[in-house]
Amino acid sequence: MTIRTHHLDPEVRRALQSAGAAAKRGLGDPVLAELVMIRASQLNACAFCLDMHVDIAVEKNGESAKRIALLDAWREAGDLYSERERAALALTEAITLLTADSVPDDVFEVVSEHFTEPQLAHLIGVITVINSWNRLMVARRIEPGGPAW
Repeated sequence: MTIRTHHLDPEVRRALQSAGAAAKRGLGDPVLAELVMIRASQLNACAFCLDMHVDIAVEKNGESAKRIALLDAWREAGDLYSERERAALALTEAITLLTADSVPDDVFEVVSEHFTEPQLAHLIGVITVINSWNRLMVARRIEPGGPAW
């Protein structure tokens, strides 16, 4: 039996929305924020979040279809992504796919070359919040374009 629950407590929703907005504001790079959220959503197989963040990246931030399409293969995409973006994507994968080794030191070393301490804190916030949204949407079986709450 498949259980579908579309209910999301309004306090939880507001808290996640507030945390996400603060993290994105502090990061100060809306294109990078969307790339990170799309990559985490790919890893978590969250169709709802992928649908929403691809639309935001393209329509609101002018991201190219090519960069969105190749995001899953960013390591092999040559210079399509900047060093800063690649560092953020590596951190996104390390945090999203936590293992017994946690987040590798070499990932932190590379990302700290491209982000200040406050920016890194906000980047980690963006990654953490999208992972929470992914888990909420997948667990609740919310389909692309469906009601989120």
